[in-house]
Amino acid sequence: MKILFIGDIFGEAGRRAVKTLLPPLRQREKIDFVFANAENIAHGKGISSQSVKLLFDSGVDVLTTGNHAFDRDESLSLYEQDKRILRPANFPAKCPGRGFSRFEVYGGVTVGVINLIGRVHMAPADCPFEKADQLLMDAKLDCDIILVDMHAEATSESRAMGWHLDGRVAAVVGSHTHVPTADEEILPKGTAYISDAGMTGPYRSIIGIDIDTALKRFLMGMRSPIEPAKEDIRMYAVLIDVEESTGLATSIRLLCEKLDS
Repeated sequence: MKILFIGDIFGEAGRRAVKTLLPPLRQREKIDFVFANAENIAHGKGISSQSVKLLFDSGVDVLTTGNHAFDRDESLSLYEQDKRILRPANFPAKCPGRGFSRFEVYGGVTVGVINLIGRVHMAPADCPFEKADQLLMDAKLDCDIILVDMHAEATSESRAMGWHLDGRVAAVVGSHTHVPTADEEILPKGTAYISDAGMTGPYRSIIGIDIDTALKRFLMGMRSPIEPAKEDIRMYAVLIDVEESTGLATSIRLLCEKLDS
């Protein structure tokens, strides 16, 4: 099975990249399943019903999120209504929505997606390692293939999760920093891993934000509203091959698709 993970989709530019680039990529690479981090799709913070619909219509199967999951009030009902939209599983249990969902892809093959968030330099959350273990106790009985989005600030924490789950899931893919890392690999027991798949959106920016706006924060401490950038639009993603009989990965490849100006 060919699985694609799309790195953090940022604002209108990121949505446009997915809408334009994903359909031909999915056909060209014969991709069976697509999941993507979407916590920045609505003007750089949170999700909205309109932006979610566009991504599903463009060929994304499942959306994961992170620390901006609940930044917009309208999003709360979306998590409750649609199992294709996930929030971190190690958020408090009373939070709306779910952090794990199971999907049938083709021929009875089932895929489970787990959304986790790190705790290093992040807001308080339950232990992602313990939550992953808890979910796998049930999910392993019910899913042929399990995928994990580890939304973390520290690459060390993402890396630790990769080793912790090696051989138990098909892939652990990192998100959140908006910077693609060069450490994609198949770990010894068969789990595909990358610390961060990168961002889908405007790269002439500071992690998606207009450069002048972001510089004010660093130079003057001015917490001005986020203003998404618009130029040098790219879609970063990882393409993972998974053996259905074992539920483990055989290859992982970092992709960069550029949107013509």
